[in-house]
Amino acid sequence: MARVVVDVMLKPEILDPQGQAVQRALPRLGFEGITDVRQGKRFELELDGPADEAALARIREAAETFLANTVIEDFTVRVES
Repeated sequence: MARVVVDVMLKPEILDPQGQAVQRALPRLGFEGITDVRQGKRFELELDGPADEAALARIREAAETFLANTVIEDFTVRVES
């Protein structure tokens, strides 16, 4: 069994109002020195077999067509040990 993680983030040129709200709240809560916050999504996928190239290709396809809106979001796929 393998675990694959898909991280989805807004593209840098896309406004992130949730990240901005968190960034503004942090100093009020005593967390100083944080200059930028971007919010994203994390998907953890458990595979019933090895995380070989064929499995990772299927996961990249799922990320591109279902997990991420590739017009405004980027994604990365990695195997977690």
